[in-house]
Amino acid sequence: MERREFIKGAVATAVALPLWGGEERRKISFLHITDTHLDMGEPESVEALKLMVRSINFKYPDLDFVLFGGDNFNNNGRGASDALLFKEIISGLSMPAYSVRGNKEASPTGDPQIDGEEFIELFRTDDMLTVNRDWAVIHKGYLILGLDSPIDHHNNGRFSQETLAFAKKMLDFGKPTIILDHHPYLNFWGSRDPENIKKYVLNNTDQVQRELFTYPNLLLTLSGHIHVDDTESRIGHVWTITTRAFKNALAPDRYPMRLVTIEGRKISQKLVHT
Repeated sequence: MERREFIKGAVATAVALPLWGGEERRKISFLHITDTHLDMGEPESVEALKLMVRSINFKYPDLDFVLFGGDNFNNNGRGASDALLFKEIISGLSMPAYSVRGNKEASPTGDPQIDGEEFIELFRTDDMLTVNRDWAVIHKGYLILGLDSPIDHHNNGRFSQETLAFAKKMLDFGKPTIILDHHPYLNFWGSRDPENIKKYVLNNTDQVQRELFTYPNLLLTLSGHIHVDDTESRIGHVWTITTRAFKNALAPDRYPMRLVTIEGRKISQKLVHT
């Protein structure tokens, strides 16, 4: 679908249908995978990603899509070599895959690697609307927003005014919406260290909560970054899930992925492994 057709179709659907109208029984299933940290200097990380693709294709062939939540690769290879390797490996998935940046992609080391604009160009798909560093896709009546949260050359993150404007314009369509980004919205682990909170929690989370989380059609957010799980947190009516890092050195919880199913307003999830 062309991007112009995407917008026209979304507007037409939003005008023609009331919120949730005709979509209560629609069902989507997908995986949220974050912090894979592919590193060409660590062959095990490359093999783990290849195993992930084989495992998903074998165990979950009917998934609607896979969402990659940032720190997908460490951005320390020559030029775009690790970005291209990550893209090559996930292109083996038998279903669509969509990606956002993490702080690793935003903090290249060594010779020049890909920046935010190059990232969105490299991982753009034919069904995707992209505006600056953010994107949107529609699946079975659900709107998935990929929002860019990293601050270049820093570990912490925030939504820019352009990102917030894009998200609000998309949410205004009234479609049931999922937001994918890298930085979580809450200090769910209870840190009392301001520097720790600044590093891991979206820095303008209060503004984001005021401006986005009041939309009744925002169902779910998916984040990563801190490498631990949180499935207990809510902001108002919105379930804010954080998934532990795929690159997890502790067996048997190695290589975790979150399987999410949404049917109407009902959301279920569980952690699965390769």
